[in-house]
Amino acid sequence: MSSITIRDIAKAAGLSIGTVSRGLRNQSGLSEETRQVVRDTALRLGYDFTQLRKNRIRRIGFLLHSQHNTLASSPFFSAVLHGAEQVCRREGLSLSFIVAGPGQPIVEQTRGHQLDAFLCVGYFEPEVLDALKRSGKPTVLVDMHRRGMTSVNPDHQHGSFLATSHLLRSGRRTIGLISGSPAHYSLEQRARGYRRALFEAQVQADPDLEVIAPQLGDGEAGVIAAMRVLLERRKRPDAVVCFNDSAALVAMRQCLNDGLRIPEDIAVVGFDDIGGASVAHPPLSTVRVDKESLGAKGVELLLGTPADEPLELTLPVELIVRDSTSSND
Repeated sequence: MSSITIRDIAKAAGLSIGTVSRGLRNQSGLSEETRQVVRDTALRLGYDFTQLRKNRIRRIGFLLHSQHNTLASSPFFSAVLHGAEQVCRREGLSLSFIVAGPGQPIVEQTRGHQLDAFLCVGYFEPEVLDALKRSGKPTVLVDMHRRGMTSVNPDHQHGSFLATSHLLRSGRRTIGLISGSPAHYSLEQRARGYRRALFEAQVQADPDLEVIAPQLGDGEAGVIAAMRVLLERRKRPDAVVCFNDSAALVAMRQCLNDGLRIPEDIAVVGFDDIGGASVAHPPLSTVRVDKESLGAKGVELLLGTPADEPLELTLPVELIVRDSTSSND
C-alpha cells in the first residue's frame, strides 16, 4: 500500500493541503487547471486513491441561524436535528449543534469543534454560504437552496399549491397569504405555490391579499400584525395560507379573538405539521413535512460519494385536512 499522503502531494505540487484535498475529492472551489495539477501529481507519486474512502467524516456541525433558534421555530428544526442525530448515532459520528448569528465568522466560530463537514439548516446569508464553500469541507444545505451546493428540501412549492387548491375546491375565492421574507428559499417557494394554484384555477391574484409578516423569528407580533392587515382589507379574505404552522396558529387565534368563526367565516391552513397543529382548537389543516427525514437525508448526502455535480434532493409532502378548513374536498 502506498505511503504517499495528501501532505506529500501538497509539498510536491506547491499547493496547500486544503487545495489538494478538494482536488482529490473533486470538490468545488478550484480551477480545472489546479484540479489537474493535483491529480497529475498524485498519480506521479503513486498516491493510493482508495485512501479517500478511509478519511471518513467523523464530526459534523449542525449549523442553525439564530433567527431560527426561537420557540416558534423549535418544533420544526428540533425534529430535523433529531433525524440527523439518528443517522449520526447509527454511523458512529459526532454531531455538534451550533447557532450562528448574522455577521459572525462562521468558520472561525466552528474551528474549535474540529468539524469535518457542515449541515447548514434553514436560511443563512450568502456570505456565510460563501465562507463554508471556501472552507473546502463537505457542506449540505437542509431546507435551503443555493445553486452550486448540495441540498435537500421538502417540496415547498407543491405543498403550498396543494393547500391553496384545497381551499379553492372548498369554495374559497378570496384567499390571503401570510408570508415571510422572500430571501428565505422555502418561503419564496411556498408563495410561488400559492400563486400557481390561483392561476391554474383562473382566480385573479390580488397583491393586497399577500402580506409579509415583519420581524420574522421575533415572536408572534409580526404574524398578528399581518393578520390584522388582512382582516382590515376592504375585501376581507375568506381563507388564509400561512408560511408555517406556528404562524397559522397565531393567525387563527387572532381571528377567534376578533369574533370570527373557523372555518365558517375564514379558513386557515399552515405548513410543516408540527405537533401543535393536530391539537389546536380547531385542529389545523396543514402540509405535512417529514422533518426527521430532512435531517437524516442531509447527513446521508454528506456521507455519500462526492458527485461531479451538486445534488438537489426534493422530498415529497402531504396535505393534511383538519377542521380549520372546509373538509368537503
